[in-house]
Formats: sequence, C-alpha cells, structure tokens
Amino acid sequence: MPKTARALTQLPPSTAAALEKLGADLAVSRLRRKESLRSWAVRLGVSVATLQRLEAGDPSVGIGIVATALWLIQRDGELQSLAAPEYDRGAIEMDVRAATELGRARARASAEARAQRAKP
Repeated sequence: MPKTARALTQLPPSTAAALEKLGADLAVSRLRRKESLRSWAVRLGVSVATLQRLEAGDPSVGIGIVATALWLIQRDGELQSLAAPEYDRGAIEMDVRAATELGRARARASAEARAQRAKP
C-alpha cells in the first residue's frame, strides 16, 4: 500500500467535498461530450485508473492532471486567479489590521506631540 502524505490525511472536510464535486463535475463534462474513460484518459495522458481517481475526487491526483482536465473542458483560465493576492481574504484582513494599528499609533503620536507643544 502506498504511503499517504500527511497533508492528505489532514485535508479539511470542506476541501475534500470540493474535490469530490470537482471530480464529479469533470465526469459529467466527459459524459456530456460522449467520451469514454479510455479516450479521455488518453487525451489527459494518464491511465484509466488515474482518471477514475480524478473523477472520484482523490486528493492525491496531481495538480497538473487536474489543470489538464480543466483545459480539456476549456476552464483552465480560472486557474490564474485562484490564489491571486487580491482575493486572499486572510492577507487582506492582516493588511487592514496593520493599517488600522498604524493609524492609531500615528494618532497617539500626534496627540502626544500636540500635548507637548501645549505645555508652558
């Protein structure tokens, strides 16, 4: 039995569900195009077993294979924005917190400077 990466055993449930949906959606796309597992696997450059794992949402399928499957259904353009910094909510929230704290620090420093000038 192959060794499983720890990251795969710690996959968040919502992420696992999203991968399962992606795999199922890719299967539907293949079936709507009336492609067999074998012909679609050849087009992807993978074995039928790997394609079946992809369609089952197996998180160990390589990202390159997922990207190629998206390319086959003309959806690979979405990849370029998946992790774009402008959509990174966690980093944006950190930037806002840092800017807010900087604003507070500057306001305190300004108030202290005014108080120092006001002293006789």
